[in-house]
Amino acid sequence: MARLSFIKLLFIITAICLIISWVKDRQRTIKALKIAQKSFMNLLPSILGIIGILGFSLAVLPTETIKTLFSDQSFLGLVLVSLVGSITLMPAFVAFPLAGSLLQAGASVTAVACFCTTLLMVGILTAPAEIKYFGKSFTLSRNILGFGFALIIGLLMGVMV
Repeated sequence: MARLSFIKLLFIITAICLIISWVKDRQRTIKALKIAQKSFMNLLPSILGIIGILGFSLAVLPTETIKTLFSDQSFLGLVLVSLVGSITLMPAFVAFPLAGSLLQAGASVTAVACFCTTLLMVGILTAPAEIKYFGKSFTLSRNILGFGFALIIGLLMGVMV
């Protein structure tokens, strides 16, 4: 219920800001809305594809499989889940709802935290592009540190929750 109220509050704030912008300068507001619409339409196929794949995966994988994969609290189990997160390329706005679905399916907080943190902090698939722009040493250091900190964050989340 509180989540729904928060979402309503965000919509109200957005509407108020849009009205203020409209009153202040209609042409710039229209231009901004057209840019936003174009950006949204460019992102829509990717968003729908990712959500479709995730939905299909959650529908096909039995709850017991998810529990088994994401309930192993051993260090090796957390490293395995973190490796999966490291090689998965997914935006945050999809990762967090996925985390909620995994938790509802019986996954442990520690495993989901490790998965999501490596998902967002470690980029094995994006490493070649990152090496090109930032160099091999920086990319390897960032990914190794990100992986280590992701494990620490996951373990801390498991203790705190």
